[in-house]
Amino acid sequence: MMPDLPRVVTDIPRFSGRLRAAPEDFVVEEIPAYEPAGEGDHTFLRLTKRGLTSAAVRERLAQAFGVPPEVIGMAGFKDRHAVTTQTFSVPHPDPEFVRVKAQAALPEVTIHWARRHRHKLRTGHLRGNRFRIVVRAVPPDALPRAQAIAARLRQVGAPNYYGPQRFGRLGDNPARGRALLEGRGPRKKWLRNLLVSAYQAELFNRYLARRVAQGAFTRLLPGDIAQKAATGGMFVVEDPEAEAERYARGEIHFTGPIFGYKMWRAEGAAGALEQAILDEEGLSPDAFRRVRAKGTRRVGRLWLDDLQIQALGPDALVFTFSLPKGGFATAVLREFLVEDAIAPRPEAAASGA
Repeated sequence: MMPDLPRVVTDIPRFSGRLRAAPEDFVVEEIPAYEPAGEGDHTFLRLTKRGLTSAAVRERLAQAFGVPPEVIGMAGFKDRHAVTTQTFSVPHPDPEFVRVKAQAALPEVTIHWARRHRHKLRTGHLRGNRFRIVVRAVPPDALPRAQAIAARLRQVGAPNYYGPQRFGRLGDNPARGRALLEGRGPRKKWLRNLLVSAYQAELFNRYLARRVAQGAFTRLLPGDIAQKAATGGMFVVEDPEAEAERYARGEIHFTGPIFGYKMWRAEGAAGALEQAILDEEGLSPDAFRRVRAKGTRRVGRLWLDDLQIQALGPDALVFTFSLPKGGFATAVLREFLVEDAIAPRPEAAASGA
């Protein structure tokens, strides 16, 4: 999995293991961005599913309420081969009616509550996800090695790489997205957006990998655009030394480029690193106008202050941690496990599985 992307912890050997031996070994809980208001024309449904994709749940809710699938709201996609708790929204103001009808349409899910809200739940309306992941068939010395790696990651964070799920089952979505910038490719809007975002993600991973390899992951660079962890506010780093303590405490993080024609570009050394990626591709930011990709910034590291690892019997480990929205659990696990242990499943979702 992502074999060409460097890791932060390189002096402690990784180990083998088995992921997703059963859905209960991969538990994900969505962390909401806000609670339902208790009034309005929509009903939020909090449910736990097993063996179903988020898309399948949305389809069945749409059929039950006689609306198009896109009218059913959700904050993000979750994997099928997992136990996942997330929220959906239905355009109906009666929570009890929605709960009963949804339970009839989805008898295999657990519905925790149904509450009114003023608007549809939209993609990205979440703070992040909590994970509880069991890795089985680990070697006898896996626990001390894992705990040593975890201690290092709690100090410096992990690279916020996009996982392989983002690039398609064959891994060719970025190349297809690149072709769209040259006017070649499919016409369907949703597919074009998917392919372009995969290309942007690959360029981000390339930027982040180069930064890790150059030893510029554990420090800020002049001209970095940093983000405040508490508020999300961003600013240009003019004096890295003056910000070093806040960076070491995880109060601010550098951001990397999701290239586009309106992206806020870094300056100085950080800007030169970004420009080098575009130069290698023979592109300018304006090239993204053809595909209407404005661009944005993505935090470059995952802050893992709640990362914990415990033994589960003689040959299994339990990893628990939280990630912000858009973070991939595989980006954390790859610091611990050899590549073959984290081979992505075809149905794995792009929202952090």
